[in-house]
Amino acid sequence: MRRNKQWDVNKAMLLSRLFQFLHCAGKACVIPFLTLYLRYLGLTASLTGIIMGTKHFINLAWAPLSGYFAKHYNKRRVVILSSLLCSIGAGLLLLLIPPADKATMSRYCNISAFAGFGLPKTAEDTINYSQLGNTTMTVHAFTTLISPTALSKMNTKHIATAGAGQMLNDAILATAAASKHEVKRIAHRQSHRENHKNEEGANPDIPDNSDSKRSVRSRSLKTGSAHGQKATDVVLEVQHQLFFLVLMAVALWEVLAAPLEWTVDDGLYEYLDFVDATDGYSQHWIWGYLGAACSACGMGLLVSNLDCLLNVHIHRSSVHFYCYAILITLTLLTGTFLPIHVNRKREQANKVLKALHLISNDGRATLCALTAFIVGAVGSTVENYLFWQMQDKGSSEFYMGASIAIKLFAEILLSFFSSKILKTLGQSGTVALGMLCMAVQCLYYSFLWSPWSVLPIQSLNAFSNGALWWALNAYCEDVSTPGMERSVQRVFQALSLGLGAGIGSLAGGFIASRFSLEVLYRAAAVVLVIWSVAFLLVQSRIPRQKKVNYSQLLAADNSDLSDTETDQERDWLVKAMKDEIENNSW
Repeated sequence: MRRNKQWDVNKAMLLSRLFQFLHCAGKACVIPFLTLYLRYLGLTASLTGIIMGTKHFINLAWAPLSGYFAKHYNKRRVVILSSLLCSIGAGLLLLLIPPADKATMSRYCNISAFAGFGLPKTAEDTINYSQLGNTTMTVHAFTTLISPTALSKMNTKHIATAGAGQMLNDAILATAAASKHEVKRIAHRQSHRENHKNEEGANPDIPDNSDSKRSVRSRSLKTGSAHGQKATDVVLEVQHQLFFLVLMAVALWEVLAAPLEWTVDDGLYEYLDFVDATDGYSQHWIWGYLGAACSACGMGLLVSNLDCLLNVHIHRSSVHFYCYAILITLTLLTGTFLPIHVNRKREQANKVLKALHLISNDGRATLCALTAFIVGAVGSTVENYLFWQMQDKGSSEFYMGASIAIKLFAEILLSFFSSKILKTLGQSGTVALGMLCMAVQCLYYSFLWSPWSVLPIQSLNAFSNGALWWALNAYCEDVSTPGMERSVQRVFQALSLGLGAGIGSLAGGFIASRFSLEVLYRAAAVVLVIWSVAFLLVQSRIPRQKKVNYSQLLAADNSDLSDTETDQERDWLVKAMKDEIENNSW
């Protein structure tokens, strides 16, 4: 007689929670700070938006497809371990891409870190900028480009132009100049003067009259303009090459990492469903949030206490990727023992189409799907550019990591009152409240005034993300037929975190480049307020058609039926059909 296999549910839950904790901790090391690293490389907001949008679109298409193939061919564990292993190398691949120029990597570092070198107090020091050629320029406006506090700490007479001195020189220029355009302007002005002197020296017989001077000056301006145009073309070409390299690296990374979460989620749910322990699945996300909160805060504290440059070629932001590799390696070791149930039954491949059909046939569900899309589009602007806004206000990475930790802990704490909130406000009221809270956050982000000012508003994330998605998931349960709950929820998540986030990244990058980050967040706040009002108005006019969840009725306790009920009333199917007719009658 074949011996039955014993299932240790407690051990399986412990391993799955540890896996979730480590994996989310590894992602939190680098994913929230990824756009910040792209800024260090020298990419603009629009190019960053294209890269992040491409990342979301790849996840939208490839995650469900790879998850289906992993189940169809019974290769879930192979897919999980391969995805973890390959994503380590793909993440570190980004570190091999050089920045557009050395100055961009040090532009946002504190200039006081270089005070020990004794920089010059005077404004008449010679600085060689290798990327503008061999032109030596005398920077008369140096004092206007450096703050008086930092300038008072500088007491050297000359900056070397080779070895460590050259590195220091580049860092000084990066911190001192508001942009490379200021350096170019000074170089062009010096070039004009030298050309003017050469013209006079080469033609001593030219009469000293105004016409000849204007002619020489005109030729000098044309020469300087040609040099300036050439330098601009070189900069644009370098930036475009950098963009395509980063785009290919991020796309490869996402292709390798996208199958992981979908496959792990399917395997865990089917295992818990097989052993009749799906109650633990609903609270599984908490462990991921705890890992992400601890990791983000710890990374911010670690990186903000490091020197700007660890050595000549390594910026301190590289530590994010190294810690990511370490934690994903630990996740890989845990994944070898992860409980995965082998489901011999072939699941129908058209569940996504059925979920779309259910949503499209219910007016309230369709409205909620549009809400999920808008929330995802606006949320992507916060994820992509909030740290840019904080950095412009002087925030270190410690405050950035702390902001992530605060919002995640706030969601965890409020989750214990989710049922009471939904019962008090209702599903529609909770969705509207969540969107209004997100609008307040976006408006607040546009008025940041200090490095720490973002921290208090992050607690609202408990409503703008947590409560809002509890209500949307409740709508999913209402519209679903037996066995379709997770499929409908995944459609909502795909519309929000995939399609919405992708389009939001593209649009947000364009608005930030064309206008400013302040305009981007204020526009997002206006969109959310308008849609929240429209949502309440339209939702109140759509008749409620609550579907019967037969799987819940099957689990009902028969002891609740009274002895006075007739045999026909005891039939749960007849009662369900009666309730459905009554609900749909109005």
